[in-house]
Amino acid sequence: MRTATRENAYTMEQLGELGITVESVRALLGKTHRGWLCEDEGRAMGFAMGNKQHGEIWVIAVLPKYEGRGIGARLLTLVEDWLWSEGWELLWLTTDLDVSLRAYGFYRRQGWVDREGGDGLR
Repeated sequence: MRTATRENAYTMEQLGELGITVESVRALLGKTHRGWLCEDEGRAMGFAMGNKQHGEIWVIAVLPKYEGRGIGARLLTLVEDWLWSEGWELLWLTTDLDVSLRAYGFYRRQGWVDREGGDGLR
């Protein structure tokens, strides 16, 4: 699914170069990461994952045909609630520096505060 998002899509090769593989994600789940899947009649629509070791929203992805239905907002809330319950008082995530991308507006509408980072990320 991560390869099929409208913006900020990665190929399987790019994910692999980042160390993100089926095996590596499987190893993280249940240890430092937790994930949620949104599906309808067995069809995946979106997913999100958080990292409790760092208080990070690790990924949120919604397939383009399901955008605009509140799926991303609900997934974000699930990850946030879990990280709060793990004792984090400050959560973080990274996104592209380009404020014209949909993700930037999405996170701002959800109450996230913008802090410009480096290396092409916010």
